[in-house]
Amino acid sequence: MAAATARVVAAAPVGYTALAVKFGERQRSPHCLLVKEHQVRDGAGTAHPPRRTLFVLNVPPYCSPDSLSRLFSRCGRVQSVEVCEKPEPGEKKEEVASRFFSAKPVTGFRVAYVVFRKPAGVQAAKALSREGPLLISTESHPVKTGISKWIASYEASVVDPEELKAEVDTYMQDYDKKIAEEEAKAAKEEGVPDEEGWVKVTRKGRKPGLPRTEAANLRVLEREKRKRARKELLNFYAWQHRESKREHIAQLRKKFEEDKQRIALMRAQRKFRPY
Repeated sequence: MAAATARVVAAAPVGYTALAVKFGERQRSPHCLLVKEHQVRDGAGTAHPPRRTLFVLNVPPYCSPDSLSRLFSRCGRVQSVEVCEKPEPGEKKEEVASRFFSAKPVTGFRVAYVVFRKPAGVQAAKALSREGPLLISTESHPVKTGISKWIASYEASVVDPEELKAEVDTYMQDYDKKIAEEEAKAAKEEGVPDEEGWVKVTRKGRKPGLPRTEAANLRVLEREKRKRARKELLNFYAWQHRESKREHIAQLRKKFEEDKQRIALMRAQRKFRPY
């Protein structure tokens, strides 16, 4: 066992510590979790506090946040466990406490951030590499698999209409309150110059546009028609050239006949007849 543990530790990348875990007692080959103390830059958010956050790589799909919390609870009190698809920056996120509109669950191997109450928990977690493989599924805390997992997943997916309606109503009330506060703030700051003397122009202060009449609609349609006609390829093909010539000749004949009729009408209406 000592030789196997030594091989596991030697296989860990630089800066990481390998922790051997097994799904259950009957599993022969252990799985390695790669852990290290999470480092953040100065001035970063407090989502992953420095010196109290353990960064965990190679988390298997069957290892849930509750399993990780129970696994590392022997090292100290665990404050929170966040499991995500890939490493993320340390900005603090808004907590979304929703059963119906939660994010898409992450599948496959993942990474995790385990936050302890005290910094000693991180060092104690790294020292677990000297112990034997840790069990994820135990008799007191079994991990559901197979049919049991599918049944639990299906039961969790069934939506209660009353709970959904209550959550949506609460969300819309908060949203309306937020919009009202933003409008009140914008109305208060309207026309007031900032530190550099600039005045913010909002859509609310602009004059509303005039309603579009039928004649205006016809003008818009005619303008669009002319725009499309300009984009078309005129007289590009031989048949287009022939057709344009025929249409031009037909228009000239039509105009000639109209001119003849107009001249005949003018002669008929002429009152002075010298002959």
